[in-house]
Amino acid sequence: MRSRKIELVSRTIEKLLAARGWSSRLKEYRVLGIWDRCVGASIAAHAQPVMIRGKKLTVIVDSSAWMQQISLLRPEIMEKLNRSLGEEAVESIALKLGEMKSSGSGNEGRKIARRSLNAEERKRIEEYVQGIGDEDVRDRLKHLIEKDLASKKPSSSRN
Repeated sequence: MRSRKIELVSRTIEKLLAARGWSSRLKEYRVLGIWDRCVGASIAAHAQPVMIRGKKLTVIVDSSAWMQQISLLRPEIMEKLNRSLGEEAVESIALKLGEMKSSGSGNEGRKIARRSLNAEERKRIEEYVQGIGDEDVRDRLKHLIEKDLASKKPSSSRN
């Protein structure tokens, strides 16, 4: 009985995300959330996933030396990501040389400044998630939506 309820909640969430065009964003957040753990601190300090489209993950690398190293580790990285995700979500990794977003040192430097959400946005998010009975799932989805909205506009923006 319990597993059936979990399936129903997951289907409901998938439908909700797909209806709002957020299902690909959820996959991105999942990959971004496990990247450091899967690749380790040394690689994470020099390579940052920026997007996943379909099953192709794009990663920005800060130097050609690290690009070569990560290129050799692609199969292992994909295997670790897919194992952590519990699905074959990543079939290829495209590496691009570039500047990683950073405002400090280490993993903390990878956080992007985000603006605060206004009352109307918070109310809209509450309306989106109100039908989800499982409190933990509802809170996680609410946090995901808040993060997505906050990241779309710089902190100096007002809406």
